[in-house]
Amino acid sequence: MPTALASSPLPPLTLLHSADWQIGKPYGRVQDPDKRALLRQVRLQAIGRIATHAASTGANLVAVAGDLFDSPTPGRADVSAVCAAIGSIPCPVLVIPGNHDHGGPGSVWHSPYFQAEQLRRAPNLQVLLEPAPLELEAAVILPCPLLRRSDSADPCGWLHSVNWAQLPADKPRVVIAHGSVHGFAAPDLDRSGDGANNRLRLEGPWLDQVDYVALGDWHGVKQVAEKVWYSGSPEPDRFPRSHDYRSGLVLQARIGRGLNPQVTPLGTGVLGWHPLRVELHQDGDLDRLEDQLDSLLGGRIGSDLLLLEVGGSLSLAGHRRYGALLERLEAQLLRLKLRGRCEAAPGEAELAELTQRPCDPLVARVAGELQQAIATGAGIGDEALGANGLDPALLRLALCELHQTVGQLQG
Repeated sequence: MPTALASSPLPPLTLLHSADWQIGKPYGRVQDPDKRALLRQVRLQAIGRIATHAASTGANLVAVAGDLFDSPTPGRADVSAVCAAIGSIPCPVLVIPGNHDHGGPGSVWHSPYFQAEQLRRAPNLQVLLEPAPLELEAAVILPCPLLRRSDSADPCGWLHSVNWAQLPADKPRVVIAHGSVHGFAAPDLDRSGDGANNRLRLEGPWLDQVDYVALGDWHGVKQVAEKVWYSGSPEPDRFPRSHDYRSGLVLQARIGRGLNPQVTPLGTGVLGWHPLRVELHQDGDLDRLEDQLDSLLGGRIGSDLLLLEVGGSLSLAGHRRYGALLERLEAQLLRLKLRGRCEAAPGEAELAELTQRPCDPLVARVAGELQQAIATGAGIGDEALGANGLDPALLRLALCELHQTVGQLQG
């Protein structure tokens, strides 16, 4: 590349920075196959929302910082759908391979089918498989592709040897990389599985020579430094890990040579991933929980996922209401993930039905001893019950079963 002559910087570049589309994600923890299919389709549709933002912002480029696909060997249907969707974006789209869709031999990027579909449906798409400067009309791109799923070498290491004097002095310089950040003081950036591999070392003189670093791998938006950002995934795919976690966005970055970038998050996600923690100690708490759920979910069907952390205990009637509520949520939500447990124990009126039975003294006696053992934590003296020192949860279960059996006999 010839040495650049001194010239005035070009007008700022408008870049849409995205990553971690993971098209083809299987959503294996979602049991219903129709819901899994809907989740996969929504991820694909996020590309159309990026296209809308590209048109409305007049973007010069879209950069996808790795993991466009969830696998290095996606199915042909996903390949065709992705290429068609990218072809609708009204500007060039630059993609590097990430750890999920690495650029090694046999991966999708080398597939004749992908290459044919790219030419046919997405002529604006360019996959960057070489760590070398790419000069475009509006910018210089410095890609750091992953050529294997896991690599102990720094994907950005080649930037230490770049001859910066040979790059155009007037064009903004954009690094595109995929991996984790060493030493960043945010525990939620820690990765599992790859350990210290794919670790980006964002240090050294090269960082002063570039104007924006577009990162992928972490699925939430994070600013690592003044000109270093994770864009997160354009469609959320996990429950928030911290109070400031944001996902379902694409970053609009205004980038000029020698200037700090101006970064604006733009919404692309449509699904709600909601964490909710509740303690249920009386039946009235169920009313409050239903009010919270109405506020959180509204009347939406098939648009939300809920992590419900629950604890406490309800009467038998309350617990039946709670079970019916869970059934409705299972139908309404794309996924209901439960943590913890709400126990069932007879309420005062239900306990009285068991202990105050002059016509059935055996049931009354057993119920009374069970309740006393729960209250005192002591064992039950009658060897026939075989319940010396039993766990209180098991004793409550015995009371519940006794209440249900008596009710069935009376019915």
